[in-house]
Amino acid sequence: MLTSQRKTLILERLRRDGQVIAKALADDLGLSEDTIRRDLREMATEKLLKRVHGGALPLSPELPDFTARQTVSSDEKRRLGAHAVSMIQPGQTVFLDGGTTNAEIARQLPKDLPVTIVTHSPTIAGELEHHRLAEVILIGGKLYKHSMVATGAVAMAAVASIRADIFFLGVTAIHPARGFSTGDFEEAAIKRHIAQCSAETYVLSTTEKLDAASPCQILPLHGVSGLIVSSDVREESLAPYRHAEMPIFLA
Repeated sequence: MLTSQRKTLILERLRRDGQVIAKALADDLGLSEDTIRRDLREMATEKLLKRVHGGALPLSPELPDFTARQTVSSDEKRRLGAHAVSMIQPGQTVFLDGGTTNAEIARQLPKDLPVTIVTHSPTIAGELEHHRLAEVILIGGKLYKHSMVATGAVAMAAVASIRADIFFLGVTAIHPARGFSTGDFEEAAIKRHIAQCSAETYVLSTTEKLDAASPCQILPLHGVSGLIVSSDVREESLAPYRHAEMPIFLA
């Protein structure tokens, strides 16, 4: 088997299984473990995967700070935000997670829509200053500055007292095998808690988050009600998620 063929197979395994174990793959292919490890080292140098002890994992997306993320994929985020707004009905209680994509939901929310918005993000709450018919409930706690959201025991206790009709969950990565993930353990915990306290959970995803994995899992694929992505995403990229019976909405 040629090196290029092995590398293609490794990427396919990563996408299918969410990991590659060097010894197991070497046994499957009838090759030496040294050969597979060499391939993995080269692919890590080429930024195709992340090397770990005994094998490899999908790449974790880069995590620039909140201010830098506000300028990334702004048109795509606006379209995702507009689609999310179309799902909100008058009188509902909606929990908005933090993040620059969910900020677009707040910005595009009609100012005459009677709705209760719950958020643990002060930046999201600030976007709703002039929405006179929107009741805004801001959850407090320890501020995780990277995402500008409250975390910790105080936030968890406040969330437990609220039952949202819809939760728009923010994530840093989505993978067919590893589900929805983010880069911080405490942030993952409160996101999971909010989802458990909400009737429905939807994820808005920009293109670069697909087929990636961050260190801390939030939920498996079946843990959410649907995925909202840009209509520009190639169908072959969505195929594994459709195969997992994930409802997908195109914006």
